[in-house]
Amino acid sequence: MTVNWPSQNELLKWLKTDLSNWGRWGDDDQKGTLNHLSHEKTFQALQMVQEGDLVSCARAIEFKAAADVPSPPQHFMVSAGDTYRTGESHERQVAMDYFGLIFHGHTVTHIDSLAHFFWDGQTYNGRPSSVVSTREGATEFDVMAATGGIVTKGVLVDAPLLRGVEYIERGDGVGLSDIEAAEREHGVKVEQGDVLLLRTGQLGRREVTGPVDVAVGGSSGPSPEILPFLQNRRVAVMGSDTGNDVAPNPYELFTNPVHQVGIVGLGIWILDNAWLDDLAEACKRRGRWEFTISILPLKLPYVTGSPVNPMAIF
Repeated sequence: MTVNWPSQNELLKWLKTDLSNWGRWGDDDQKGTLNHLSHEKTFQALQMVQEGDLVSCARAIEFKAAADVPSPPQHFMVSAGDTYRTGESHERQVAMDYFGLIFHGHTVTHIDSLAHFFWDGQTYNGRPSSVVSTREGATEFDVMAATGGIVTKGVLVDAPLLRGVEYIERGDGVGLSDIEAAEREHGVKVEQGDVLLLRTGQLGRREVTGPVDVAVGGSSGPSPEILPFLQNRRVAVMGSDTGNDVAPNPYELFTNPVHQVGIVGLGIWILDNAWLDDLAEACKRRGRWEFTISILPLKLPYVTGSPVNPMAIF
């Protein structure tokens, strides 16, 4: 299968007019597609829990460089047990850590806020891109808009399973036909306020083959053709086990079309690098591809996203 690439002109129309949510929830809106959530939706999702079984959708963070991790997360001990000397005060017998990381990229599971991408000097809702500054960070559209929690229904589209392959090849994408096949064959329906997860198998494959420089080896991910579907179904969050853009792409203007049109135009929140292999096994074992999902970003003012540990609950 190959990606059905919309034309560049189509993407521009989607961004500027056809799929734009600018002003839909008011000129001061900071939440974008999280407006599709509601107390009623959360309550309905919680009624889906039957077993209390939890499945993490996060990849463990690694503190080492790789071909796809040029600036690795950092970790060191501020104090530790191997420095203890007999007779030292009990106040000294404590372990404390420091860690820091660039979470945007291709390996850390994180959610993007609406401050992550711009187009022609504008953010979502038509604000100037200068509201995200090098000095202060995201003075608007930071991740704080999501820190009330995202607890709703999750839907998994397991594209490799539906196609009868082990994984989706780099350069190929998950498209409308995969979502339609999931709705038809797995009995799911993507609805307003859902978290839509698209599995390619790429992140799990990385554990077998080793890291790949996306700029050289390409990447799988959601096809841009699904953007109107996300808008029409009023999806709250879309994510995959990739950086969420197919690479390479044929566009002159768009480097990351799903992010650029999705974040700036639709105001959709995007979950990057979700670990979906365990979730896929849990769904397959149950024959059930819908579940309750909880995504709880850290309260990080002025930050353009957050590392997360999404939990699927059965």
